[in-house]
Amino acid sequence: MKKTNILLIIIFLVFNQKIKSQITQLELASGISKTDFSYFSIKPLNKKETFSISTLAFFQKYHGKEHLIFDEIGVQTTVFWNINKFLSVGPSLYYNSVAGFSERISLLVSIKKEKFTLSVIPSIAHLELTNFINGELFLQLQFVQPIKKHWKFLLSAQVLSHWDKFSKHSRSFQQIRTGCSYKKNQFGLFVDFDQYGQNPISKTSVGLFFRKIFINN
Repeated sequence: MKKTNILLIIIFLVFNQKIKSQITQLELASGISKTDFSYFSIKPLNKKETFSISTLAFFQKYHGKEHLIFDEIGVQTTVFWNINKFLSVGPSLYYNSVAGFSERISLLVSIKKEKFTLSVIPSIAHLELTNFINGELFLQLQFVQPIKKHWKFLLSAQVLSHWDKFSKHSRSFQQIRTGCSYKKNQFGLFVDFDQYGQNPISKTSVGLFFRKIFINN
């Protein structure tokens, strides 16, 4: 499937789900090296919120022609069984423009406080392209400090590490965001550290980001 077709799928997901979703998050980050666009939504599937469905989509585009091999598009949908407010588990289907399709089973551990949130997602993934069984760990944290009415200081980070057969490095990143939050808008500076391949090739990107959060009751 061509990258342009996958981008159309991302656009469809954004405009088809953002009104229906309980929580929707859109982010644009751009600097000298690359531009990233990401979309995330999560929606309860029943009134008791025992089950929920989440959709993640992202598009990463490097600006230099010599870096085209690092361009990346991904779309993932996960159905979670929410065991309690801290623990969820469920299967997902993921497409990546580099690695192809994979089926996954993920565990979500979530801790939410007034100023601090932490999510940890370990996953086991089966890749259709290689038939490997891989391991992945994703971590997301955010800290906010109120400054004055509607304004908050923001510091957030996302960390991912993916390993072929649990032993060979495939893909990692560390994404840091710092700035301000005004109502449901977040903006400021970003720094991304990306690593690719078994003998990691490292890329660093710096720029500005804007994140919009929609909450529908």
